[in-house]
Amino acid sequence: MEETIYIRMRNRVQAPPQEKVLLNDIAQVIAPDEVLSQLQTLTIHQLTVTDQNIVIIDVMKVIHLIKNEFERMEVQTIGPAQTIIEVMNKKKGVHLPFFLLIWFLLFFGSALAIMNFHDDVSMKSVHEKIYTIITGKKDAKPLLFQIPYSIGLGMGMILFFNHVFKKRINEEPSPLEVEMFNYQMDLDNYVIIHENKESIKKISDD
Repeated sequence: MEETIYIRMRNRVQAPPQEKVLLNDIAQVIAPDEVLSQLQTLTIHQLTVTDQNIVIIDVMKVIHLIKNEFERMEVQTIGPAQTIIEVMNKKKGVHLPFFLLIWFLLFFGSALAIMNFHDDVSMKSVHEKIYTIITGKKDAKPLLFQIPYSIGLGMGMILFFNHVFKKRINEEPSPLEVEMFNYQMDLDNYVIIHENKESIKKISDD
């Protein structure tokens, strides 16, 4: 009776340049104890400078390499059919002038967007009317409402993004994190499909 190897490919992994990629790096493996350590250290791919920053490892390549080493064992796959290897080059230091420029643009850009929105919906006149209804007096600068509203706006942004600097308020992901996750999934799917198209084109050319 054939013994079975179960592998589950990981969606995305990171690796430094020139790294030797092992099966244990790109997949979860369940196998008989006598072959498990050998499987986990099986070389799947050697990163080179020609790989650039993205490498796609297909499960068919993994099965082929496993069957070359363990001919009599059955291989069962679960989960994704490809793993994306992101080659992590050394990060360059952040230049302070560039950082300050980006911070300046984001800060004043968002401030102008908020002010323009408030002007479009006549927020100032709304505060004035609410102040007049409650106090019976007219005031061109109803600070009694404007100051708490400004503080509440800032607190609302903190709760929305679920972060105070690097500290997370709770374990629930923020809407921004969900959108970034969806964007990353779409990007990964595009890379995988594009890679498969390129492979088909090369085969047809040959």
